[in-house]
Amino acid sequence: MSQILVVPGIGRDAPGAAVHDAQGTPPAASALPPVVSALRAVAPFRLPGSGPSRAISAACVAVLVALWWLATQRGWVPPLFLPAPEAVLRAFGDAWRGNIQGGEPLWKHLQWSATRVFGAFALAAATAVPVGIAMGVSRVARGVFDPPIEFYRPLPPLAYLPLIVIWLGIDEASKILLIYLACFAPIALAAKAGVRSASVEQINAALSLGAGRWQLVRHVIVPAALPEIMVGLRIAIGFGWTTLVAAEMVAATVGLGQMVLNASNFLRTDVVVMGILVIGLVAWTFDWFMRWLEQRFVPWKGR
Repeated sequence: MSQILVVPGIGRDAPGAAVHDAQGTPPAASALPPVVSALRAVAPFRLPGSGPSRAISAACVAVLVALWWLATQRGWVPPLFLPAPEAVLRAFGDAWRGNIQGGEPLWKHLQWSATRVFGAFALAAATAVPVGIAMGVSRVARGVFDPPIEFYRPLPPLAYLPLIVIWLGIDEASKILLIYLACFAPIALAAKAGVRSASVEQINAALSLGAGRWQLVRHVIVPAALPEIMVGLRIAIGFGWTTLVAAEMVAATVGLGQMVLNASNFLRTDVVVMGILVIGLVAWTFDWFMRWLEQRFVPWKGR
């Protein structure tokens, strides 16, 4: 004996009323009343701002380049202030072959600048992460390291550059130290803030399982602080490239910053813009690499 499907607002004799078979199998979707068949599945919840944005970024870059080309072609901006894109491309070719002031090719400038920035960045990461974690877990370490870091962090690099030159001279050590100091503070403070990401429940669970102090730091606090540390590394490399021009002002004969400053003295705006683009592309590439590492080694971020 068949059983009638009860639908709100639809009686037994109403047209379109569907029935179950003897085994209680629900009717097909086509047999449902219009009110039921019109229901849609609820979309899964998504955080605001989530989703891919590569297409939007590519469109934004294309629009900026088009506006740049249009402004130079229409003569809205003189070439001395904004060279045309083709002039910048020619400057790139000349710089790569060494046909610019100084006679050094672009790849050599890039090699020296990358060595200075990434060398100082590696030293800063190797020392600032332990210092930041120590500041987060020890009040003694926080009392020792927090005052000097907070004191020099707001200072612009050019403010203490003369003192570094007096101490270390005009050799490579002064340039490395200047970039190192610019990278150290954001990494240390990010690691210090990341320690607070470890919840009390995680710490108590590890302690209840018999974890010692170093085991707690290694297996609970450091993994919880990794997302903040990765953000600090990304910020620090940006500060490193920003400080590069100031560091290469100290009697440098080769480097991207020195190349840009030398070109500005001769009003070679095309070389200046080309150098700025090269520095930005290198920094963006490294930032993309850091985001890839973050997705690979910190998959629990934001979850």
